[in-house]
Order: sequence, then structure tokens, then C-alpha cells
Amino acid sequence: MFAFMGSQYRLEVDEKEFFIDLLLFHRRLRCLVAIELKVGEFQPEFIGKMQFDLTALDRHVRHENENLSIGIILCKEKNRTIVEYALHDAQKPIGVATYEMTKTLPKELRGQLPPPEIISALLEGIET
Repeated sequence: MFAFMGSQYRLEVDEKEFFIDLLLFHRRLRCLVAIELKVGEFQPEFIGKMQFDLTALDRHVRHENENLSIGIILCKEKNRTIVEYALHDAQKPIGVATYEMTKTLPKELRGQLPPPEIISALLEGIET
């Protein structure tokens, strides 16, 4: 249901550059989805950055027939209370989730993804 729009997606606001880690488009929701990847613990200031990114997307990238953009912040760790406080007065739809690193693919996902060699071949020639 997602379409890939870009990684390190460049936004320009008043001649200044800003980058979104990963930008997707959700076909059923008909909206842009900005994803920020954080290697450490959630910090409240991540919300301000995400709200800025979503406003810029809505004003400069979103088409008239699309819904407002949504944001997802993926962190290594989060404190539920700090996330709740940071999101309390947020004006944009933003979610915060954690991720877990693993060295092997879970059994239920094996066979659903192409092998690394095919992924590498597909990615060759894609401009960054």
C-alpha cells in the first residue's frame, strides 16, 4: 500500500534545505508519510521538527486531491510519558514507535523478500 518517494527527501523552504529521512505515499489513505529514523532515545524536540516537515510537505509537495501528510518517528527507545507530553498539543498527526535491530530475518518473513544480491542489483543506477 506504500509507494516509495525517496530517502533523504529534500525540501526547500525560503532557500534553506531540509531533509526527511524517508518519504512514502500511502495509496489507500492518499497521503504522504514522512518517517524520521533516530538511533537513540526519543527527544521531545523531534516533534517540532516533524511538525515543520509535515507543514512543508503539505504546502510544497502535497497535491490538492491528497489528504494531509502524517509523520512517524522511529526511535531506538522511548519513554511513554515523555512521548505523551511531547505530543499533547501537537497539531499534526504524528506517531512515535520503537524498533529493534536483529541480525537475522524472522522466520515468518523469510521467502517474502528477494535475496540481498537481487536487491543490490535493483538499487544500482538509482540516483541518491
